[in-house]
Amino acid sequence: MFLGARKLGHMSAAPVEESERRSGPLLDHLARRMRLRSESVLAPLGLRPRHLVALTVLRDSGGISQQALAGTLQLDSTNVVGLLNDLEADGLAERRRSPEDRRRHEVRLTEAGTKRLREAECALAGAEEEVLGALAPGERDLLYDLLRRATQGRSSTCGEVMAEGGPGAC
Repeated sequence: MFLGARKLGHMSAAPVEESERRSGPLLDHLARRMRLRSESVLAPLGLRPRHLVALTVLRDSGGISQQALAGTLQLDSTNVVGLLNDLEADGLAERRRSPEDRRRHEVRLTEAGTKRLREAECALAGAEEEVLGALAPGERDLLYDLLRRATQGRSSTCGEVMAEGGPGAC
């Protein structure tokens, strides 16, 4: 896939066999295709991927503090405020002061938000069908399981892998 040895900054790359398989470029390509298709099916619903993630978190949590939502989404508070402003403007989520602590906002999915999320999930299922159409249903299940397992694993640098298994491991 990537041929030849090159010196990259302070690291030297070993020659790579032509038959050696790397999944990174394929995953990147597949992710790009899925992202573009997802954005195109979400746009008519007035949603962007970040809206979909926030709506999903709100549904799955049954309501959450604005601060906890920021932590879950790994966004700073300014970006969460903008995101929630978008969702509230469309009637998809609502913020209310916490009765226990008036300084805290609780965020909940509205009935309209639940409906829009279902519509988005149906649209995304169609997009996924298009992107992964070359795979049989069992292969899609396997791909999902493998990707899920890979995302739950600890990430290692090439240097760490080499230290554990030697130069051939990276």
